[in-house]
Amino acid sequence: MNFAVDSLEAFLHREYRLVIVEIEEAHGSTPREAGAFMLVSPTDTHGTIGGGQMEFMAIDNARALLAGITDRFEMDIPLGPDIGQCCGGRVLIRFTIGDDRARAALEQRLREKLAALPEVWLFGAGHVGRALADALLLLPLKIYAVETRRNELDLMASGARQRLVAMPESIVGDVAPGAAIVILTHDHALDFLIAREALARNDLAYIGMIGSKTKRATFASWARREGLDDETIKRLVLPIGGRQVHDKRPAVIAALAAAEIITALAGYDKG
Repeated sequence: MNFAVDSLEAFLHREYRLVIVEIEEAHGSTPREAGAFMLVSPTDTHGTIGGGQMEFMAIDNARALLAGITDRFEMDIPLGPDIGQCCGGRVLIRFTIGDDRARAALEQRLREKLAALPEVWLFGAGHVGRALADALLLLPLKIYAVETRRNELDLMASGARQRLVAMPESIVGDVAPGAAIVILTHDHALDFLIAREALARNDLAYIGMIGSKTKRATFASWARREGLDDETIKRLVLPIGGRQVHDKRPAVIAALAAAEIITALAGYDKG
């Protein structure tokens, strides 16, 4: 049976005998970075350290450790033609038996990583909001969904943290510095109010709004009357997802916007 869809927590709960396989050092061009890890049990795996022959070798060694037929707790692997990978870099892989102490350390590390994840706040849980939540939940992010309509929130993916509020613009101040705000409500006037509050802040990585060139022009005119200058208005990404693909299906908009958001978050300097 393939348990690849398990969450990490479910895998740890289900598999007691396992090895934590981690890239301790990565030099040159490598499929994953230092700190990337996977879990290997006698019959299953969770996560990836980059795939290919390198990962197969690591899995074999982890299972040999579990079987007691090797005591090799490090592997230094050049990623060249000898193993059928042409990355050209080199990785040092460390193997740790997943005993109670190692599990506790891993869980603490994961809690710390979760707390440090960037936030993305979706204001609106309609068709595009739900599709975007589904796309973003695959990424290392904390997703919040804000709505005035309970029935729309009920249709959201379960992994998004939900906020049901009467005045969404009033909670823009709850958004953490360095976060992304995406505005996708069912009401253009409400979109504008949320955008005004978001643009009043200078500590957000991304502020985007679903819409068109016409909506952008309308917002710019309204925003100037509200006292926003042109430089501030330029910080609003509208439309979201770029202008190269003109497919308006929610899943397509979501895929394009997700790439745009993760790029903005990665490039944001919190200093």
